[in-house]
Amino acid sequence: MMSGSDKNVFEKFSNWATKFTGSSYAFIGATLIVIIWAASGPVFNYSETWQLVINTGTTIITFLMVFLIQKAQNKDSKAIQIKLNELIAANEKASNRMVDIEDLTEKELDQIHCYYEKLADFAEEDVDIHASHSIDAAQQNQDHKDEMFRKRHAEWLKEQNQQHG
Repeated sequence: MMSGSDKNVFEKFSNWATKFTGSSYAFIGATLIVIIWAASGPVFNYSETWQLVINTGTTIITFLMVFLIQKAQNKDSKAIQIKLNELIAANEKASNRMVDIEDLTEKELDQIHCYYEKLADFAEEDVDIHASHSIDAAQQNQDHKDEMFRKRHAEWLKEQNQQHG
């Protein structure tokens, strides 16, 4: 297991490497390497070794970059999730059920996505642009509709029983 200082050194290097490899300087440097390699082709008679140098170098760099990019992506994703969770927790109209939904399955996320598409349709139809359409409000509406349906159904059954009884 890494000590705190080792993690700190790796974290610092990772942050630096991520920023550097995404910079204009890194792109210009990579372009210059390819130009120098291509220009050196005649000197090495376009040999297999000459080709192997660029192939091996780019393969190794690509292999390492995949892990560096994934680490940066994981860190960014976690930071964004924390920020979004804070916004959800701070907004009284937002549903707290959305906190940590990244742990749901793909199918569960698809179901929630479909729900939000429907909410977007409701919002487009709503004249008041400040009206809130949250999952909790929709659940309350659904519960109310269900209660009204059951009440009307019970009344209908009572009428049926009186007519036939």
